[in-house]
Amino acid sequence: MGDAHRVGVVGLGVISRAYLDTLAGRSAVRVTAVADLDASRSAAVAAELPGVRALTVEELLSSPDVDTVLNLTTPAAHAAIALGAIGHGKHVYGEKPLAATLAEAHAVIDAAAKAGVGVGCAPDTVLGTGVQTARAAVAAGSIGRPLFASAVMVTAGHERWHPHPDFYYTEGGGPLLDMGPYYLASLIHLLGPVRAVTGASSRLRAERVIGSGPRTGERIPVEVDSHVSGVLEHADGTLTTITTSFDGVATTAAPIEVHGERGTLAVPDPNRFDGDVRLFELGGTQWRTLPPSAGYADGARGVGLLDFVAAGGRRAPRANGELALHVLETMTALLRSSAEGRRIELTTSAQPPAPVPLTAAEEWGARPAASPA
Repeated sequence: MGDAHRVGVVGLGVISRAYLDTLAGRSAVRVTAVADLDASRSAAVAAELPGVRALTVEELLSSPDVDTVLNLTTPAAHAAIALGAIGHGKHVYGEKPLAATLAEAHAVIDAAAKAGVGVGCAPDTVLGTGVQTARAAVAAGSIGRPLFASAVMVTAGHERWHPHPDFYYTEGGGPLLDMGPYYLASLIHLLGPVRAVTGASSRLRAERVIGSGPRTGERIPVEVDSHVSGVLEHADGTLTTITTSFDGVATTAAPIEVHGERGTLAVPDPNRFDGDVRLFELGGTQWRTLPPSAGYADGARGVGLLDFVAAGGRRAPRANGELALHVLETMTALLRSSAEGRRIELTTSAQPPAPVPLTAAEEWGARPAASPA
C-alpha cells in the first residue's frame, strides 16, 4: 500500500460513488482523503472507507498525503479546485468539462505545465470496449475511408431524475457542455481533431420542474440553451453533424454513426463503456455485430484515472487535459457560432490518444513506475 498513488476526492455528489467503487481494492491507487462543502457528507463517506480522512477542501488540496486530486465538483467549481490543487503541486483528474469556460480551462492547462504536474479529465467511457472497438474497426479499414458522421443525444432533461439539477441549467451546463464531451471525445478518437464548427441553438422553455427527491415540484430557471445542433469540420475534411438536446422525449437515431466509402459503423452510447458495435458493409443485406476487440472490458467510471496513474510519465494519459481542452473549445465554439451566426475556426487541437488494447477488468491500472505528469 505504501507504493500506491494517493488520491484525494473533492466533491461527494451522485457520481462520486461510482468512482469510489471503481478505485476500491486497486493496488495502484489508494484513496486517502475526501472533502465536500457539506462536512457531514464527507464525514459519512470517510466513515465507510478504512484509512480515509474527512478534510476541508483546503486541507485536502494541501495535504501531503495526496498525490492526485480527483475533482468531482460541479462545473462552475472545476477550475478553482484544479488551480488550488496545482498550486499545491498536486496532479488533477476531474469530471467533465475541464472548466466552465475556455479561459478557465487554458488557465488550468497553463498552470499545470508551469508546475510540472499532470491534468486528466473525463469522460473515460470512451476507453471502454464500445468506442474502442469502433475505433479499431475504422483503423482496420472496415468502412473504407470515412466520409462523414452523425451524433445524436436527445433526452427530456436531467431534472426528471436528479434531486438537485440546477447546475445543468446554469453557466457550464446545458446538453452540449454536459453530454457533449462523451460524443466529441468519441468522435476525436474515431475521426481526429476538429478544425472548425458551425452551430445553432435554442432555449424555448424558461424553467424546468424537478421530478424527484426532496425538491420535487420545485421550478428552476433555465439560463443556458437547452438544444444545440451543429456541424464539425474535422482536420481531415470529414464532417460530423451533431445534435444534443434536453428538449426531446425519445429518438430512434443511433448515438453515433460513421459512414465510409465501403460501409457504415453504428457506435453504441458513448455515455456507456460497452454496447454493440454494428457494421453494415456496401453490398450487404444486414447489420453485423462486431465482437469486442479493444478497450477496457467491463469499464466503469474511474478507469480513466487508473489509466492516468498507470501512464507513469511513459506516455500521455488517454483521458488527458489537452484532449479535454480541445473538446471544450469545440463545444464553446459551437455555442459562440450559434450566438454570432458564423463559422468559427478552432485554435486548439488534440491528436487521438493511444488506442486501448483489449484489457480485462483485473488488469486495469497496473502499478505505475513513475509520476503521471
